Amino acid sequence: MSVKDTQLFSLLDRELIRQREGIELIASENFTSLAVMQAMGSVATNKYAEGYPGKRYYGGCEIVDEIETLAIDRLKKVFKAGWANVQPHSGAQANTAVFLACLKPGDKILGLDLSMGGHLTHGSPANYSGKNYQAFFYGVDRETGLVDYEQLERVALQEKPKMIICGASAYSRDWDYKRIRAVADQIGALVLADIAHPAGLIATGLLNDPLDHCHIVTSTTHKTLRGPRGGIIMMRNDFDNPYGIKDPKGNIRSMSALLDLAVFPGMQGGPLEHVIAGKAVAFGEILDQSFTAYGRQIIANAQAMAKAFVGKGYQLISNGTDNHLMLIDLRNKNITGKKAQETLDRAHITLNKNAVPFDDKSPFVTSGIRIGVPAVTTRGLKEKEMEVIAALIDEVLMNADDEKTIERTKQTVKELMQNFPLYPELS
Repeated sequence: MSVKDTQLFSLLDRELIRQREGIELIASENFTSLAVMQAMGSVATNKYAEGYPGKRYYGGCEIVDEIETLAIDRLKKVFKAGWANVQPHSGAQANTAVFLACLKPGDKILGLDLSMGGHLTHGSPANYSGKNYQAFFYGVDRETGLVDYEQLERVALQEKPKMIICGASAYSRDWDYKRIRAVADQIGALVLADIAHPAGLIATGLLNDPLDHCHIVTSTTHKTLRGPRGGIIMMRNDFDNPYGIKDPKGNIRSMSALLDLAVFPGMQGGPLEHVIAGKAVAFGEILDQSFTAYGRQIIANAQAMAKAFVGKGYQLISNGTDNHLMLIDLRNKNITGKKAQETLDRAHITLNKNAVPFDDKSPFVTSGIRIGVPAVTTRGLKEKEMEVIAALIDEVLMNADDEKTIERTKQTVKELMQNFPLYPELS
């Protein structure tokens, strides 16, 4: 028990150095507080706690009951939700639970096409959501890059899905949840909002609130919420399930009861109480006024970086951003997303290749890149640094085969990030 695994911990030391010395621009990544990491590495990892607070299948759960209840209460306060479940291990599993609770195999769903910025779990044929349900899609307008709400309504009225899904993994604009709900009400459909990416900006009132209009809301707890990796499900108000769906005992239950049953025992077993403890810490941090300032800085940084890229001739989908990310079409720069990602990685600038709407390249190559600023904002970088980063990216992409340029940029990146320490307590 006392023997240290030097091989593993040397790898973790190297990962810490990588994070410290590089510029992290993956839109789905962030840096948690040290307190969140401490909670995740706590003795709560030792406790098995199948069930829910006060209704466990194991003894000795009185303390983790309080931990999970604290996480639930804080989350409900953050989003002004009437009900919440903090047990899903990920955002994908949160979505799985909603489908399990609300739909039957073969039911129709309508979501944003993956190739237009949607998510795998919104009906992709490669995912369970596309395999178990009849998936239909809406997209974005070719000219504006904005969600095509007229197409959404047209497909919804024609196909009459049981559920309309809104939310994306690569969409830089806010959502018109009210309009989507109006369409859903015409056909008696449920609306699921997956806010995994902009959740932190929604929590602080900086973007439209889906809980005002959508029946159910899911999210991850990392990304802009800056918590541990995990998922959550929320509702503003509980409601009777509209399809008379029965629980395993044949009883018609409220939606909250069906969702709880769908998470456990429907699609996962014991909850990760150490991760839930980390979630509780993160939700407490979000309730502090400093988090609202952080959210405002995210948007300011994203817009400053977007403006810098436009000034350098890059084509941004939708011509800008309302949130934490931007999607850049590189076809006018004669470089693929794959080449851009791999080249920038060597310069210690991390982002991801990404398909752009109406892409003519494969998902393994892509014509674009996705850039997000939550992580660099956490480290304290502001608008002027966003202009510097855009210039560094441009320098690398325009000299992608010049190793001297890449090496020089790598050194510049290291020197820049030394001014914004990451976890100095871990030195």
